[in-house]
Amino acid sequence: MKAKGEVRAYLFLIIGSLLFAIGDVLFVNPYLLAPGGTYGLSNVLNTVWPWRISYYAICMDVPLLIIGTWILGPKFGIKTIVSTILIFAFTWVIETFIGYDPLIHNGILDQVSGDAALANSIVKIPNSEQYFVPDYFLNTLVGGGIYGLAIGLIFKSGATSGGSDIISMILHKYTKISLGTLVMIVDSCITLTSFIAFRQVRLPIYSIVLIVIESRIIDLIVEGFKSYKTAFIVTDKMDEVRNFIINDLHRGGTCFTGQGLFQGIDRKMIYVTLNRSDLIKLKTNLRLLDPKAFVNVVESSEIMGNGFKALPTE
Repeated sequence: MKAKGEVRAYLFLIIGSLLFAIGDVLFVNPYLLAPGGTYGLSNVLNTVWPWRISYYAICMDVPLLIIGTWILGPKFGIKTIVSTILIFAFTWVIETFIGYDPLIHNGILDQVSGDAALANSIVKIPNSEQYFVPDYFLNTLVGGGIYGLAIGLIFKSGATSGGSDIISMILHKYTKISLGTLVMIVDSCITLTSFIAFRQVRLPIYSIVLIVIESRIIDLIVEGFKSYKTAFIVTDKMDEVRNFIINDLHRGGTCFTGQGLFQGIDRKMIYVTLNRSDLIKLKTNLRLLDPKAFVNVVESSEIMGNGFKALPTE
């Protein structure tokens, strides 16, 4: 069973790495976008000083892994190293045999006409003498989807993204700033390099939109499509509410006894986690079971255990 799980994990890792390379070379790079990470910075460098994206990225990724392991300890694991190598290899292959031509565009041009309006609406293909008429919005949607699917599969395999995230982790160790804030700061700085290099405000904006789409897809891949809510119910009708949850919703829960701050009276509280449809049923029937009930509903990003996702084996 464990061997089967490892095979599945490495399959996710291979597919995710391939999709990441496709998204970067054929969707992100031709449009001069830089959605964070070492590959985002490599896209900008590839256009300003033509050299392969894969070479720029590996020259940053390897030192970052070494420095990160030295400062933070062996946190990155074999799968992160394999992912780094696979993305480099797939990117190199696509650069070599396909090139940087965009998959989404409104036409390829061999030369620029004298029309100033047309000249301002086209983009030069990196490391080529050809131009293309861009479709920024559609490319950003598709590119963000591919990026999100790729990184989601890599995370699902048990690997981490490495790259610029290591910089954030190092800064987090020596500062009081949260890791999430540092990741945002580092990736934002990389995103802004597209504006510094090409002087187009739309480039960092589209890069940020791509990151937002990517993050939502990653959440769907890693956490699944199900949405769960946790309800804390303070009620004087404990038996009625308990029976409804068990017999009608077919869910379990936990009962607590707490003391109210205002009157100091002991009250019963039920802790229960439900999917969205069951929560709607609960709220509808609570009005009938106990109109005076107090309910606090919170978002539950991940639920593990009996009746939900299985606990990890390792």
